[in-house]
Amino acid sequence: MPAVTHPTQPITGQKPGTSGLRKKTQIFMGKHYLQNFVQAIFDAIGGARGKTFVLGGDGRYFTDRAAQTILKMAAANGAAKVIVGQGALLSTPAASHLIRQRGADGGIILSASHNPGGPAADFGVKYNIANGGPAPETVTEAIHARTRAITRYHISDGPNVDLSAPGTKVLEGMRIEVVDPVSDYADLMENLFDFEAIRGLVAGGFRMRFDAMNAVTGPYAREILERRLGMAEGTVTHATPLPDFGGLHPDPNPTWASALMDEMMGEDAPDFGAASDGDGDRNMVLGRGLYVSPSDSLAVLAANAHLAPGYRAGLKGVARSMPTSAAVDLVARDLGVATHETPTGWKFFGNLLDAGHATICGEESFGTGSDHVREKDGLWAVLLWLNILAVRGEGVDEILAAHWARYGRNYYSRHDFEAIPTEDAQQMMSELHADLPTLPGTEVEGLRVIEADDFAYTDPVDGSVSRGQGVRILFEGGARMVLRLSGTGTEGATLRLYLERHEPDPARHGLDPQEALAPVIRAAHDLAAIRHHIGRDQPNVIT
Repeated sequence: MPAVTHPTQPITGQKPGTSGLRKKTQIFMGKHYLQNFVQAIFDAIGGARGKTFVLGGDGRYFTDRAAQTILKMAAANGAAKVIVGQGALLSTPAASHLIRQRGADGGIILSASHNPGGPAADFGVKYNIANGGPAPETVTEAIHARTRAITRYHISDGPNVDLSAPGTKVLEGMRIEVVDPVSDYADLMENLFDFEAIRGLVAGGFRMRFDAMNAVTGPYAREILERRLGMAEGTVTHATPLPDFGGLHPDPNPTWASALMDEMMGEDAPDFGAASDGDGDRNMVLGRGLYVSPSDSLAVLAANAHLAPGYRAGLKGVARSMPTSAAVDLVARDLGVATHETPTGWKFFGNLLDAGHATICGEESFGTGSDHVREKDGLWAVLLWLNILAVRGEGVDEILAAHWARYGRNYYSRHDFEAIPTEDAQQMMSELHADLPTLPGTEVEGLRVIEADDFAYTDPVDGSVSRGQGVRILFEGGARMVLRLSGTGTEGATLRLYLERHEPDPARHGLDPQEALAPVIRAAHDLAAIRHHIGRDQPNVIT
């Protein structure tokens, strides 16, 4: 069937955030909405003609229909080939790997990550560039500019493509290769980690629980944990990807992965617990009776990465987002490698990884990864933990205690205030910005402010500058607070408050984090006047 050019007009609000464009599913299903955005992607990258793309997503509601639309648009725009996951499934890290492995020009990932799925929930589209990473700001800005000027889009009138089994199809002269979404990624993991040592750990009676949250990592975790590593059938729970994630909120944190938390904190808990999110790029790690904060997890992984075959040569450097705990900085200093502090958003790590400035990167929002792909990678983090446990022969609690004894403990927490009126959140941030120059030297809740600013980042590779990345207030003695508005929600604004305090005394490493951080929490609420601006002082989620 011939390609058709449809007239259209700009639709407001199609500005990609740190992880693509996320909106309510019904908005994406609206007339021309998806088509406009996809055409804007193709136009912004100089056209699709002759190019190869990777396509897939987390299987949430509307993924199947969106994939068919994108295939038809790619064909009508002259793309040479699209490599698509069977059933339109691909975890985000697996898509990044496939882009890199196949030398594709880019990829389109259909996901709203950790946001709920379903007809009344969320959907998202993200474009990744040829290095496998999220599009940098120059590209997302070009896409947004195109959405504001678009007048037409191209799409094939051909039939839907059968994506149910691996094989090659042709549409309007464009090749479509349907691939097993799991196998290439699983092979990569087997090359990076000592599967033999982990199988020995399992043979010795080690027990694990992995909650896939009815999201995309279920098939990956079953293949790797249960089949290749020999863990018992049923180790992976909520293993079948569902369009609405079975009603679960696919965000691997103590609030939303409550069933896993209950099991790991209960009697006869497994030795190790983990969860991943909707598209497979986030992780939560637990020991028996013990929650491991993402910042502590990043620091432990960096300190012990050399125990895995893929990292025996050592680290070139580490990178963390600015709101993430400085715990990994202490490890980097000990190892004699550089630390890079970036804005929030995995795209900021891409240049550092490509230039060989960093090997391991992490964000406090349950994202950790390395230079094996250009995305954060939930299963990668879990497998590196397993490799460390197998080689060291210690439990999670012993490894953490030894780490804190050596480096001190960075007490850390994030408080999320969700779905607050955007104008209220912006007013609060505006007034706080105005106060920043007057804060150094003042004292609140017994804490003396030594520095206050709005974080700006200059990329050491390309010299690009990113401003307005979050308010930082640093206190004497190493405590700090950070406030920023998140770009990952689809309703109202989400205020994220980050709190940190370093404790060098091992005798005080067993405190509850909220207790240890209490003065910093009170100071943050006082300085930002949170209750005054948003009408409440209790967060929706504490991690």
